[in-house]
Amino acid sequence: MTTDCDVLVVGSGPAGASTALFLARHGLDITLVTRSRWVADSPRAHITNQRTMEVLRTVGLEDACRTQSSPRELMANHVLCTSIAGNEFARMWSWGNDPARASEYATASPVSGCDLPQDRLEPILLGEAARLGVHVRFETRFVGLEQHDDGVTVQLDDVLTGAEENITARYVVGADGGQSAVADAIELPFTGKSGMGNAMNVRFTADLSRHVAHRPGSLFEVIQPERIDGLGHAMLRMVHPWHDWVAGFVHLGERNARLTASEAKVEVQRLIGDDSIHVEVTGLFPWRVNHVVADHYASGRVFCVGDAVHRHPPMNGLGANTCIQDGFNLAWKIALTIKGLAGPGLLDSYSVERQPIGERVVDRAIASWHQGKDLLSALGIDPSAPAKKREAQFNVLRAPTAEGRALRDALDRVCEGKTYIFGAHGVEMNQVYASSAVLGDASPVDFERDRELYTQPHNCPGARIPHCWVGVDGRTVSTLDLVAPERFTLLTRTSGSQWVGAADNVAAELGIRLTSLRVGLGGDVADLYRDFARLSGIDDDGCLLVRPDQHIAWKSVNGAHDPRSELHSVLSAILDR
Repeated sequence: MTTDCDVLVVGSGPAGASTALFLARHGLDITLVTRSRWVADSPRAHITNQRTMEVLRTVGLEDACRTQSSPRELMANHVLCTSIAGNEFARMWSWGNDPARASEYATASPVSGCDLPQDRLEPILLGEAARLGVHVRFETRFVGLEQHDDGVTVQLDDVLTGAEENITARYVVGADGGQSAVADAIELPFTGKSGMGNAMNVRFTADLSRHVAHRPGSLFEVIQPERIDGLGHAMLRMVHPWHDWVAGFVHLGERNARLTASEAKVEVQRLIGDDSIHVEVTGLFPWRVNHVVADHYASGRVFCVGDAVHRHPPMNGLGANTCIQDGFNLAWKIALTIKGLAGPGLLDSYSVERQPIGERVVDRAIASWHQGKDLLSALGIDPSAPAKKREAQFNVLRAPTAEGRALRDALDRVCEGKTYIFGAHGVEMNQVYASSAVLGDASPVDFERDRELYTQPHNCPGARIPHCWVGVDGRTVSTLDLVAPERFTLLTRTSGSQWVGAADNVAAELGIRLTSLRVGLGGDVADLYRDFARLSGIDDDGCLLVRPDQHIAWKSVNGAHDPRSELHSVLSAILDR
């Protein structure tokens, strides 16, 4: 079959744009189509966690993203208050800023997370994709597809002219969001519930610096029990400090879906609580609360990534992060398959590896969403009670009485529980794959601490290679910097010369890119603090085989009698050769 491109990507959000640029780095012919006229028209996703920053770092975009983002220190607090200008009744550390856990974040990764709104991230991703040669086509709508033995024919419509067109690609990636037409076209089965509630995001400008600069944070949660028209409960989210904001409403019932700009301005002014501050509403963005994940992510030559296969509330800030990481897992597998260097089994590993991650993310986000209800009961507030009674109930929180103490204790427990929203470092970093693209012990990883809260580096096959600082040509870099997304990397220690020679021979035999490095005294890379020797889990003559996505594919603790044969067998199995 004659094809128009190697891969057609449908969708230009974080999932589609990142997947397209990852694929283009392999030298493939990529076309990206989107019904949008340009990038996201609202900030939408914004929390960019450590793992995603590692991915962006490895493709050379870390500095560009830092320039457009707010740094971690400006995300330090989650504040509970009666209004931005009103009474604060609780505050929590958020997004890695807790001094008690700072060393955990610092030792886990060479990078830190940041607050990067989606409407600033997407131009970076699309710009890099276009620079790498991706054909980006806006205002082009996906209509349907037909799969063949050696390709996929996709029907498209030009949004402006209505002209119809067919494009044939060897593979298709559906990255077209929470109402994915691609997922529908390949009849992916989903588990969960959609439309659990309506919500509305209101973007506005207002200079709130005098109320928030002394307690910087990404999120300010407002509880207003005294409101006559019903309990007020909303979230103010920083877009750009300290004048660009989004107010998230989930408490207005059906009004969430039909709030007007003038009504939204009144609601925002109530949340701020300072009439001297000028407010300008710049956008209304309704959304729905979903708890849905696809049972599998692919059918034939069509793969889905991002919100097309996992749909959940924004709690924990996992959405765009999981989208980008889906693409990072998939791209190298498609590239090697197209180049004839891998069999179809490698592509099968995408869904096997990423679907469990998506399921955990969806479950974590919805659990965090439900935690919002716990706050009201902890405050002793009955949302259905009249305003005066709600206000009286809330005032008990500050009373020097046994009842007040009980409420304060309950509030403390709820705030502690919110660590699973704002400090769930393990959810972000403890991703361990099990599939045919990983060889080794398939037993579950033993996490010594809470797997959701705390990151725990592992050197087992399937885990991301542990970060530590090493030296290359007089520069201090991370072990993750030794791994490029276009090749496998074999890391050994000082006595691992036999693995280096074997790697060169096997790479030539299989036609793949495989770089081998000895880490330690006398090697290619300096083990500056002797951390690699401790974290790698291999002896001085052992090795780690690391995949292009920085996850360990296989480990040999010691040397081998016939390293070339063993490495050839391992890579052949992983690549389904």
